[in-house]
Amino acid sequence: MRSGRSHGGKEFVLYLFPRGTDDRARLGMSVSRKVGGAVDRNRVKRLVREAFDAESGRLPQGTDVVVIARPAARDLAEREGLAGVRRALGELLAKAEGARDGGDEGSQAAAKLGAGQAAAAGELASGAPPVAGVQGP
Repeated sequence: MRSGRSHGGKEFVLYLFPRGTDDRARLGMSVSRKVGGAVDRNRVKRLVREAFDAESGRLPQGTDVVVIARPAARDLAEREGLAGVRRALGELLAKAEGARDGGDEGSQAAAKLGAGQAAAAGELASGAPPVAGVQGP
């Protein structure tokens, strides 16, 4: 059995498996009938392949990627096309990069917040209830 990491979103689940070679990243995918009829499934697969080709440079060499499309992928493909699928896949790859680099999503989210918002988020995450007019320690 292979070991790897998984990262899920609303439209897709992304599995990453290191191969230990210097070959370029490979893509495998599963698009079940829950996604829709043959036309819808083929559209989703085509868009995922195109998005993967555009985003695969972010992956380390020798990585196998498996993308599983959820039913919401059909709606995304119809609504936003390649741009939406590329965005969704890019978000999952960003999660994977963060996990690979040892960072967790909470610290990355706090880094994106402003100083005041990050302090407030830290207070809420610490379990202490926010109290109006009272400064933290």
